[in-house]
Amino acid sequence: MLQLSDVFPAFKAYDIRGVVGEQLDAGVMRSLGASFARLVSRPEAGVPATSVVVGRDMRASSPELAGAFAAGVTDQGLDVVDIGLASTDMLYYAAGSLDMPGAMFTASHNPAKYNGIKLCLAGAVPIAEDTGLAAIRDDMRPGVERVEKPGTVTERNLLVDYAAYLRGLVALSEMRPLKVVVDAGNGMGGYTVPTCFEGLPIELIPMYFELDGTFPNHEANPLDPKNLVDLCSRVPEVGADIGLAFDGDADRCFVVDERGEPVSPSAVTALVAVRELAREPGSAVIHNLITSKAVPEIVAEHGGRAVRTRVGHSFIKQTMADTGAVFGGEHSAHYYFRDFWRADSGMLAALHVLAALGERKGALSELMADYSRYSASGEINSSVADPVARLADVKQHYAGDESASTDELDGLTVNLADGSWFNLRPSNTEPLLRLNVEAADDDSMAALRDAVLALVRA
Repeated sequence: MLQLSDVFPAFKAYDIRGVVGEQLDAGVMRSLGASFARLVSRPEAGVPATSVVVGRDMRASSPELAGAFAAGVTDQGLDVVDIGLASTDMLYYAAGSLDMPGAMFTASHNPAKYNGIKLCLAGAVPIAEDTGLAAIRDDMRPGVERVEKPGTVTERNLLVDYAAYLRGLVALSEMRPLKVVVDAGNGMGGYTVPTCFEGLPIELIPMYFELDGTFPNHEANPLDPKNLVDLCSRVPEVGADIGLAFDGDADRCFVVDERGEPVSPSAVTALVAVRELAREPGSAVIHNLITSKAVPEIVAEHGGRAVRTRVGHSFIKQTMADTGAVFGGEHSAHYYFRDFWRADSGMLAALHVLAALGERKGALSELMADYSRYSASGEINSSVADPVARLADVKQHYAGDESASTDELDGLTVNLADGSWFNLRPSNTEPLLRLNVEAADDDSMAALRDAVLALVRA
């Protein structure tokens, strides 16, 4: 049996994630559930919760861990609504529509030996380290403490309601028939996609829809190009109009065009922003600082107000709340919607792309050309002994260039006179520096990328 201290390293900035049997087991999950219940039922939490909604992904360890967490919640007198198998955005739908705090058991795209929990307050308000995770960790107690009248567990399937809600947020009535290949990566997209696409003029060609937390075909992480290879081959092979790839918990969606070429998440952000601005003219749109500069340009061209944030969903969601933004997007293919409780939904973004493609003649590559203006490096990681010192060295180097401007909203961003830019950020959890570069063309991007990497890796 694990000790409570074993789970502490699994507490990250935005969630809890660790190796099952080494950092997570049923005992610590029961203690964690009890601590979460105490947090959300306190008067200072706002309206004290009386129920918690719990969902889980397809990993072999998820049923036991979610069940133990639910037992910890009911030990404290709160009820549990168990929605069973779910994508993370379905859990957010449940927390929003039922107005309950929620817990989603998933390790997203991590390998099979991992599991974890994403926690939120009622209304899908995120819980991060400084807004509850640290307090939950510090309040965990050994053993089982039960109140005199424990809560109950009720099972409820929300898949149909979730799918109907998403479809109600997107104008889908003018879609032409589309052939769509979807790679679910043996993750939760295999559970949610058929219901979400039901009734639409879509010929669905499924890939790896079998729910299997061992990920027998490839990692459920479409951010890594090697995990898109199968989809990129299949789309032109079958003459499909579009390909979609979801990560393990299906809260992120990546797009592939009819040629089998990946579409930048920045281009998807710009496309969805234009659609949302057509519905709500003049609204704010959030983008993190390493999305393409095409995003704020396009938002401005369509009468919107672009707001730049740090990387990370808690920053995006808070800024959305502060500005009333209608939509937000990140380079990592997380897409946030005001009308979805400001939570992220890869499925909702996918429906927007399908609607945009289905409303017009022509190929997806032609549509997305309007939103792809620059050449980007993608995120490049470098292992360094002292990230802070190396970041300071890079800053010092560019301080001598009078034509360059810098800011430190998140790491170091350097804007050069020719319009190119780069951002260099330290990892929160590893001795890494993460580099993103963008320039007018491939040659200019490669030159700047190589120059910065030479400094970072010297």
